[in-house]
Amino acid sequence: MWSEFKQFISRGNVVDLAIAVIIGSAFGKIVESLVQDMMMPAIGVLFGGINLEGLHLRIGAEVIELGKFLQALVDFLLVAMSIFLMIKVVNRLKGGEKQYKVKQTTNLEVLQEIRDILKDDQKPSLRQGFQRPGEEFTKSGMKIQMRTERKTR
Repeated sequence: MWSEFKQFISRGNVVDLAIAVIIGSAFGKIVESLVQDMMMPAIGVLFGGINLEGLHLRIGAEVIELGKFLQALVDFLLVAMSIFLMIKVVNRLKGGEKQYKVKQTTNLEVLQEIRDILKDDQKPSLRQGFQRPGEEFTKSGMKIQMRTERKTR
């Protein structure tokens, strides 16, 4: 039983999960402090010091804590926004927002390239240079392999 436990613990995914939980807990404390200590006081100043937690609705002997729910909702939205902004900053620092441009070709351009290749295939080409026989590059840079031997009927 001890050897099975050691094998279970030493597997990579268990250790990775433990590290993720610890880092997630520390990151959660940072985000919670950001929301409670920085954002909520700023929002309180903007809206005149409104405390949502004091709102409640009394129905008979029961009390519905509407304010606590609204405060939890506002906290959640602020936490989600702050995490989103932190991820955006980290991605920008890593350079993860690189845009890749893809050359758009129309059907007409593709058909014209095919026509040109077929024309060139009909006559012997001196421009092949170091290319293998039957290997062509189109104007858009696509590599096309064409058969050099054709069957005639």
